[in-house]
Amino acid sequence: MANAEATKSLSGLLNGISQVVYHNNTEITEELLKNELYPELSQEEFKALHDKMKGLLKSIATADMDHAQLEAFLTAQTRKQGGGGVSAEQAAALSRFWKSQRVRVRESLLSQSRWEPSLRGLSWRVDLQTASSHGDADHSGPVALMELELGRAGQDSEFVCLEFDETKVNQVLKKMADIQESIDRIVHRT
Repeated sequence: MANAEATKSLSGLLNGISQVVYHNNTEITEELLKNELYPELSQEEFKALHDKMKGLLKSIATADMDHAQLEAFLTAQTRKQGGGGVSAEQAAALSRFWKSQRVRVRESLLSQSRWEPSLRGLSWRVDLQTASSHGDADHSGPVALMELELGRAGQDSEFVCLEFDETKVNQVLKKMADIQESIDRIVHRT
């Protein structure tokens, strides 16, 4: 019976950590988790357990481990000497948790890494304008029209329309080339 309680508490702790770290649930605190799940532990003992499980969960989630990677990782953790490793029960709880929550945690990490609003679509065309009847030659020549579809998660799209003359198109292309050059420098440096 005590073993089932320990498993249930550890499962609750992993779910609580996941809610805070991956689902931005501000109602769950370390103090709440301690009082609800581990009232018998001292603050220091609970903090050590909490931080260990949080660290392991972050390692598993960051690597987005598949079943084989997870088993290898947990086996290595159970073989660690001293206080740094995990018990077989803890490894089993981590394995069960990850198998049931991997997809949700991955989706949460992906959504947290996106800028908002995000670009949902882009369409463009080039119009050829002729000189107006007043002889205004400044507005003749090609004009690029670009429509951006922007949106936040769970909201309808907004549309932004941009107009570029040849000079502005060249400026945008120059900026894009500068950005590519900067990215290439950083990538080749590392």
